[in-house]
Amino acid sequence: MSDFDLVICNGTVATAADTTACDIGIKDGVVVTLGKNLGRGAREIDATKRLVLPGGIDSHCHIEQRSSAGVVCADDFYSATVSAAFGGTTTVIPFAAQHRGQSLRQVVEEYHAAAGPKAVIDYAFHLIISDPSEQVMGQELPALIRDGYTSFKVYMTYDLLALDDRQMLDVLSVARREGALVMVHAENHEMIKWLTSRLLDRGLGAPRYHAVSHARLAEGEATNRAVALSQLLDVPILLVHVSACEAIEVIRNGQTRGLKIYGETCPQYLFLTADDLARPGVEGAKFCCSPPPRDRAAQQAVWTGLQNGTFQVFSSDHAPYRFDGSGKLPRGDRTTFKEIANGVPGIELRLPLLFSEGVGQKRLDLNAFVALTATNHAKLYGLYPKKGTIAVGSDADIAIWDPERETRITAGILHDNVGYTPYEGRRLRGWPVTVLSRGRIVVEDGKLSAPRGSGQFLPCALSEAAKPLGVPVPELASASVAGAVLV
Repeated sequence: MSDFDLVICNGTVATAADTTACDIGIKDGVVVTLGKNLGRGAREIDATKRLVLPGGIDSHCHIEQRSSAGVVCADDFYSATVSAAFGGTTTVIPFAAQHRGQSLRQVVEEYHAAAGPKAVIDYAFHLIISDPSEQVMGQELPALIRDGYTSFKVYMTYDLLALDDRQMLDVLSVARREGALVMVHAENHEMIKWLTSRLLDRGLGAPRYHAVSHARLAEGEATNRAVALSQLLDVPILLVHVSACEAIEVIRNGQTRGLKIYGETCPQYLFLTADDLARPGVEGAKFCCSPPPRDRAAQQAVWTGLQNGTFQVFSSDHAPYRFDGSGKLPRGDRTTFKEIANGVPGIELRLPLLFSEGVGQKRLDLNAFVALTATNHAKLYGLYPKKGTIAVGSDADIAIWDPERETRITAGILHDNVGYTPYEGRRLRGWPVTVLSRGRIVVEDGKLSAPRGSGQFLPCALSEAAKPLGVPVPELASASVAGAVLV
């Protein structure tokens, strides 16, 4: 009888810390041995000339979610998790999104009902807080944090989602007390509203003006304000989908001063620019997301942020809307930039894009790639070391990559339900060819092997990342008072 259910042999195994040639022994869905000449398994995978990496974690994706404008994502939990798996991702963390007037607990229960029968890989939930009522803040949110929903997102823009500074402080105070991590969409709402109004008054409604209305300064100012609010209470925060040089500078400066400020960016800010929004007719709507893609200088600043540690995580912000009246174009060719559903798909291409242009072009080493796409996500959100690494005792979530495989991207080869990709025609080198979730084969030889509903929900622990500094840094003099007395 074999000692292992599965042995992956002859591959190059990389984690965030090390790269080594070794075999992996897997039993009951868990890595039990790393070494040479492990003996035979009930099944064996020969990974000669392959890279064996932790399965990716996409900790910012929108799945089967209704937007504040009432538009529903094109992907449900089945199509989204299948697409993620084909791209080498084995864990997703989408958002149980509260809208005004809703019970947060009920939102979570409904999201479980959507995910449970469909997901083919494992998943956790973030929360979205748009209505910080007394009931939500005093009872529902603290209870949900203790139940394993230890991170939540707040917005500084959008009419039906934005919190004012006082509400932000209320949310941050609960996060500090309970040990949760707050994710912030930072853009100045009033700047965007003012610019939008002036543009539309002048008949400038084409998709290209979405980028004009979401000015870089709006992102920079809101990022600075979010950092100041978090500093007041000594509460760590994560700035999500960062795109602009101004915002990157604020985050880097805060980190340099010793503040616990984390940063996330996404493929659209490395591979798209505002010029894409200026394509003829309404074609530019395919590239509209918030914040929008910027320019070449911003792209380089994002690459630098990935290289120097300003960004801890690289997520897709997969926001899938079809290019028709059900999604991007509610009024067809007459749709203005204000009416376009914001978001771009990317859950399947997140890892191949970064591998090809990051590792392949020597902008990132393999260990940094693993950290940015898997390990740091697990650490930030309380899933490490169960997820995000290849180590004895960790779940056998593994992607086996052919680093030389060349792929031309077309919408037709992808597995989401969107119908287009903003990366159409791009040629990539490197692709995950076999994907395991908890030791079971999910994707192999271009075929799906996992049934609907075989993914498991993951309650998240409180993470070290969300703990206040609690040290007498000069800039935190006010935080020591606010944190100890006012929270």
